[in-house]
Amino acid sequence: MANVFLCHRGPDKPLIEKLAVTLEQHGHDVWFDVWALDIGDSIIGKIDAGLARANYLVLCYSSAGDSPYTEIEWQSTLARQLEGHDVTILPALISGGRDAVPAILAGTKYADLVRDWDAGVRALLRAVR
Repeated sequence: MANVFLCHRGPDKPLIEKLAVTLEQHGHDVWFDVWALDIGDSIIGKIDAGLARANYLVLCYSSAGDSPYTEIEWQSTLARQLEGHDVTILPALISGGRDAVPAILAGTKYADLVRDWDAGVRALLRAVR
């Protein structure tokens, strides 16, 4: 199955863990910081390794505000995608509204987990092959 990196903001961790569990139950290998990082680990090193393995980066938009790690994760993945690497950014709205969407991705279809969590998750599962 696929390697999926969950890119999110700290306050959204409970929702992201719910999503991570669902993706794993469907056979995908999920990189979720709570599961991937141990005391003493290099945060940047672990993130970099997770991004390098990812076939998909689920960019979770929310009203939780900006996060420097989130910005670095999705922007570096976009650069890899544009360089021809086998990685796809899958936007997912998990709280708030569309105002959290980066302008460069505004025209990209996203999974709406706010309006209907189950339908949004099904859409993500269809996108992850």
